[in-house]
Amino acid sequence: MKIALIGATGLVGGIMMKVLEERGFQQAIFLPCASAKSVGKTITFGDKNHTIISVEEAIAQAPDFAIFSAGSKPSLRYAPLFAAQGTVVIDNSSAWRMQSHIPLIVPEINGDVLAPGDKIIANPNCSTIQMVMALAPLHKVYKIKRLVISTYQSVSGTGMKAVEQLMAERSGRNEQLCEQAYPHPIDLNVLPHGGTFEANGYTTEEIKLVNETRKILRDNNIQITATVVRVPVTGGHSEAVNVEFVYDFDLNEVRRLLQTMPGVVVIDSPDQNEYPMPLYAKDKDEVFVGRIRRDESQANSLNLWIVADNLRKGAATNAIQIAQWIMAKGWVI
Repeated sequence: MKIALIGATGLVGGIMMKVLEERGFQQAIFLPCASAKSVGKTITFGDKNHTIISVEEAIAQAPDFAIFSAGSKPSLRYAPLFAAQGTVVIDNSSAWRMQSHIPLIVPEINGDVLAPGDKIIANPNCSTIQMVMALAPLHKVYKIKRLVISTYQSVSGTGMKAVEQLMAERSGRNEQLCEQAYPHPIDLNVLPHGGTFEANGYTTEEIKLVNETRKILRDNNIQITATVVRVPVTGGHSEAVNVEFVYDFDLNEVRRLLQTMPGVVVIDSPDQNEYPMPLYAKDKDEVFVGRIRRDESQANSLNLWIVADNLRKGAATNAIQIAQWIMAKGWVI
């Protein structure tokens, strides 16, 4: 098997290599790709050194999978070229997510929409993935009417520049020595600013939560509003989600549904100070849910606290799970 990884030198690319190794892909022919300045350098995968090649070179080798983590522009340019060679593209950018003919996949939820002919598959936004993992089993039973979402997102979701900015501020280093990812300090601060602001006052990250959730849950009638906030945490996104259902629920049944959802772990013992936290979720593939309680101000409404490692299940792990789903179907051997 040949696997191309576009964006191999990036923050998510490094995690993708780690997850590929953990999930038994060490023996694959590995084709790491990066920008022109990295071509010719070496990178380690599966205890072997691999030379970084250009995307064009990888296309010529017609790999079985091309996993993209390099931003929207490279994805829009190169994904169709891979697909034309018969390669299955799994893209981690926002380039293809909302195109109607492109499946947007969280395997545990909607892997069934994949078909053998799908050559470009979109990986959802990290915040969306962890939230729908918790919401999907509840939506099947109680039918979601409205979501009010507040996120507390790690700087790693912005990229390496943001992590470097936080570390520079925290250590007292001269901020001019690193490129600023945010318009304000992030250490000892929170920024109600994720992505870029649109004309309606919402940010692109907030709009992704609205549109992607509806597409994955296959319900365009869900009313959704979101506020995205960056916090001085290096790994792990957290979300406070208020859910209004069409039908009333039993809290014990809610917990049972969450506990039986593959990939979801319930940590909800507030009397023992046990609840999900980014420190606990770091380097794990599961989505953690706690603070499960009825919203006493409104009928049929529930509050959830949802935490996950945004670089793993929120990006790398979900992408590799898509590849594994396709392999399990025998569409790529």
